[in-house]
Amino acid sequence: MNPAKQLSSELKRNLYVIVAQTDGLSHEESLIQPPFNANCMNWILGHMVVGRTTWHRLTATTAPFDATAYARFERDSPPITGPGDGLPLAQLLADLAASNDVLLARLAEMSDADFAALVEGSDRSVESRLGFHSWHETYHVGQTELLRQVAGKNDKII
Repeated sequence: MNPAKQLSSELKRNLYVIVAQTDGLSHEESLIQPPFNANCMNWILGHMVVGRTTWHRLTATTAPFDATAYARFERDSPPITGPGDGLPLAQLLADLAASNDVLLARLAEMSDADFAALVEGSDRSVESRLGFHSWHETYHVGQTELLRQVAGKNDKII
């Protein structure tokens, strides 16, 4: 499978799972902190949007969201402990969906040379970096199943 098709498939699948795992979840439920050392659904989704800023940089696209609004979700940031810490669940989901639209359109246009190009200041290709970021996002998508249950849903989505 060529990189554009592979990455597009992964983006679509990730968004599908995110939407399924957040279906029927309220904003307040997205803020429920697990009783163990982990982050809540709201933080995980915000962190995925932060990751999308790198996708947009690597694909030379403009992020369809205000990246500064997501500084709170950077790697190693503290857990969300109250309603004022996170962003509205609807905003997180809308920004991920809008990002998907932009990235899917751009991936379809990218050439083999675009994917093979070395990332500035790195010995890694754009394809390699996008592959890592796809893996990283998928790792967090997997966490949404457990976080849905932490939020009290007690159901099986997938």
